Amino acid sequence: MNIIKKRKIFYGISLIIIIVGLIMMGTRGLNYGIDFVGGTSLQIKIGKALTVEQAREIMDKFDKEASIIHVGNARDEIIIKSNKDFSNNEIDDIVNEFVDEFDIEQKEFQSEKFESTMGDEIKRKALISSLIAAFGMLIYITWRFRLNFAVAAIIALLHDILIMLSVYAIFGIPANSAFIAAILTILGYSINDTIVIFDRIREESRINSKRSIEDIINHSIKKSLARTINTSLTTLIAVVVLYIIGVEAVKVLALPLIFGIIAGTYSSLFIASPIWWRLEGR
Repeated sequence: MNIIKKRKIFYGISLIIIIVGLIMMGTRGLNYGIDFVGGTSLQIKIGKALTVEQAREIMDKFDKEASIIHVGNARDEIIIKSNKDFSNNEIDDIVNEFVDEFDIEQKEFQSEKFESTMGDEIKRKALISSLIAAFGMLIYITWRFRLNFAVAAIIALLHDILIMLSVYAIFGIPANSAFIAAILTILGYSINDTIVIFDRIREESRINSKRSIEDIINHSIKKSLARTINTSLTTLIAVVVLYIIGVEAVKVLALPLIFGIIAGTYSSLFIASPIWWRLEGR
């Protein structure tokens, strides 16, 4: 496969997803979770195992958008997170609904309210962390390779973040603190694949200096393709299994990782190298 000749196709696929995502973010915004916009968190001890669907039937009366996860080995406790600022009376009504539905003998619950200012702080720290990580990568790759490699790698990372944001906006997936953790994880994962391919390009440039840059890139990606796909596929299978059989608290982290791994592998193979080729040509 000639990656360079088909680069516009790869660029086009990414641009379509990102543009649709930006339009969705502009029209209805991201579906921010309680960690960002504030709300109420409620933990209730049921005393017996129950499904999320059973809890959902009760919560739909109060908030159809509330998230519900299990806690505890026996799966007999639930945590409900809602963007609504429930009053104490409303919290009592919710707990009483569960007490009546599941014949709970001893009412045990904890409630906590979150301010939107906490969400602003999370956003600020996430942005600072991402900028520090990107700046550190820029310095390292420039020192280890050259500036053009570093710029191409950072653009590929920006591509991965935009793809993840777009997917969340398009499908209305709640964005919470786990989403931030996933983004920082993907930044490290994606840059690893990109550096492996860049290292192969550098080695091929030394060995076959008379070949064109386009040939060197295509040959390097071809030699790295099996390794990159196998590594990503192995990781992806593990994360998908976690998402399928894991508890809700694990699923909220596994889902953005799935999208991030796919986007990171795609950008390492089809975005970063063509961008470097363009920068090198200029």
